[in-house]
Amino acid sequence: MNDILQHLDAILAQRKTAAADSSYVSSLHHKGLNKILEKVGEEATEVILAAKDAAASGDREALVGEVADLWFHTLVMLSHLDSDAAAVLGCLEQRMGISGLEEKASRQQHS
Repeated sequence: MNDILQHLDAILAQRKTAAADSSYVSSLHHKGLNKILEKVGEEATEVILAAKDAAASGDREALVGEVADLWFHTLVMLSHLDSDAAAVLGCLEQRMGISGLEEKASRQQHS
């Protein structure tokens, strides 16, 4: 699974500096952070709607597709901000074995 994220990170890094008309990702980078954030928000809303539909129908296919879209656009956002999936996976790895309640409480203490 990490191989897919690493591959996507590499592609996104290449397309970040490519001509705007060479790919969808390049066009997003050229439009800027606000456009990328708009896409992330749009995809998040679509995930919520697909989850509600999946709960009612039991059909998870559309939900999985929408989550893939959200993850993809989130990776584009990370790339735009000079980060990547490895940073997120590292953060998740650090949280392994820690209770979600404890982890949330520790974040509130640092804010």
